[in-house]
Amino acid sequence: MKITSVSAVYPNYNNTPPSWRTHLWQIVVRVETDTGQVGWGYGGGGKAAVEVVNGHFSEILVGRSVNSTADISDIWDFLYRESIPYGRKGIAIMALSGVDLALYDTLGKAEGKPVAILLDGTTEGRMRCYATGPDTDWYAELGFTAQKMPHLWTGDESIATAVGSAEHARSVLGNDAEVMFDVYMSWDSDIAIRMADAMGHLGIHWFEDILTPDDLQELGTLRSKIRPINTAGGEHEFTAHGFADIASARAYDIWQPDITWCGGITAGQRIVEMAKAAKVAVVPHRGGEPWGLHLIAASECEDFAEVVMGTRAAAGDAMWSGAPEPKSGYIEIGDAPGFGVSPNELLL
Repeated sequence: MKITSVSAVYPNYNNTPPSWRTHLWQIVVRVETDTGQVGWGYGGGGKAAVEVVNGHFSEILVGRSVNSTADISDIWDFLYRESIPYGRKGIAIMALSGVDLALYDTLGKAEGKPVAILLDGTTEGRMRCYATGPDTDWYAELGFTAQKMPHLWTGDESIATAVGSAEHARSVLGNDAEVMFDVYMSWDSDIAIRMADAMGHLGIHWFEDILTPDDLQELGTLRSKIRPINTAGGEHEFTAHGFADIASARAYDIWQPDITWCGGITAGQRIVEMAKAAKVAVVPHRGGEPWGLHLIAASECEDFAEVVMGTRAAAGDAMWSGAPEPKSGYIEIGDAPGFGVSPNELLL
């Protein structure tokens, strides 16, 4: 089958994460083919990425064949090369991610197979998931046994706040629970060491995004200073080329590519292979979304999927119909072709 159109829209969101403002959140990509198949993908980069897809990418993709995963890999390399003058990282790769996912969805539908089956022929359909957000008691009610909590440094009082939050999570979720912190680049190395000392009795699994993605050498040095707590990061890195720099610096114990930002399934597979060679774990950022779930199920990623829950009373946009929901701390993909989801037309 051949591509007949590629297009992207920025949904009419009612709710977006404050850090992304209202115009930089996720885009929806649609691919149509001459066989009538329609595939959907999710990318990043907001309204700027929409321009990349609808302008440059759509012009050069019409007429390309999509009959195998090898064809999708070739298209990925083609788009990467063509966008090098303004791409390599950031918005261009976020746009490419959405196209890549839409192509996988298209191929899966054409072959009547879930994307995970396309990738390796087998699936590990059920996996443990963790809740991201501050509402520990609610997560416990829902059956989660793992939580990642946000924590921004605001001064020395932040140490007591973090310890208190971790102690509460441990008491509510249980001794075998996994407890993690996402500090979103608000700490420095000294703070991380102080936090590790203060929480040494709590069995913290990881500290995430301690420093910026430009501080790889310092992150590599920091790893040994906070053990047994792991360092995690990579959601703000792009493609296997970027993760090669992470590997060289030995920057993280746990890599966290975001499949809708780093280059889609194609880049995700390459990053997982690189992680195997580097002997590090991969836990995709927002891995509980359909795109991440299929990669986790079909690869050597950790069976540990992030579900961004927020708080009990928080409003959200139901962007995708058919997306798997966590149950009692686990989540699984279905057997529908492609990614098994469709966009909410009311938001498009």
